[in-house]
Amino acid sequence: MSAQIKLYGRVFLKAEIKALTGLHIGGSNTDLEIGGLDKAVIRNPLTKRPYIPGSSLRGKMRSQLEKLLGLPQNQTIGQVRIHTCQTPAEFTKNGGCPICTVFGAPAEKDYENHTRLIVRDAELTDQSAKALDEARTDLLYGELKTEVAIDRVTSAATPRTIERVPAGAIFGPVELVYGIYDPADFERFKVVTDALQLVEDDYLGGSGSRGSGKVKFENIELFVRNGSDYSQPIQYSKTFKSIQEISKEFKQVLNWIKQQIVVS
Repeated sequence: MSAQIKLYGRVFLKAEIKALTGLHIGGSNTDLEIGGLDKAVIRNPLTKRPYIPGSSLRGKMRSQLEKLLGLPQNQTIGQVRIHTCQTPAEFTKNGGCPICTVFGAPAEKDYENHTRLIVRDAELTDQSAKALDEARTDLLYGELKTEVAIDRVTSAATPRTIERVPAGAIFGPVELVYGIYDPADFERFKVVTDALQLVEDDYLGGSGSRGSGKVKFENIELFVRNGSDYSQPIQYSKTFKSIQEISKEFKQVLNWIKQQIVVS
């Protein structure tokens, strides 16, 4: 018999994502008849605007935390490897694995877990779309960047052209939804803010080691919905300019969340 599940409330974090350098998150080339374009960005099929998939941001947050904590990436999911606790004892050790608890584990594992974190897609804002339209970029809402791969043996050069969303573009607001299922989940919310900082310090999307994908989270809002009156959102008293600002006030933020969502 499955254990009883009790959702006490949810914490919502909304933020704009600003591209500080060109951003490439790969999509399909089938809709673009551009000669010589090797890698196109992913686009909303209805608006043709680039967007940031929630899966891309969430996966980057997870992989960065796995590296920070030194956890083995021991399971293959599609074309990537992630960390997964292999036994119930490993999952519950030291108060619970923060990766498997917050980001989830494959359903076939023989321990109970309820994914805490949901990450929504982030669309290109109307203001950024208008600015890119007026700038007459190489492609619709995109620029072309040519990179050259050098064969280490023959020194032969192989050029390739990728599409990027230009620096300065803003996506969002992206919405992160974090569920509170037990008292320890309050403290685990820091996993989310730490992961966003790790993404800022690394990169999002492809070609990061060659300059692409540096982003910043701005204009961050927090609100909660509690289990006793879920229909009524409760807003935090200020908008944060950055993740760093939240980190400085994290104790106050955490105390506020605990006051709004009561676990009994």
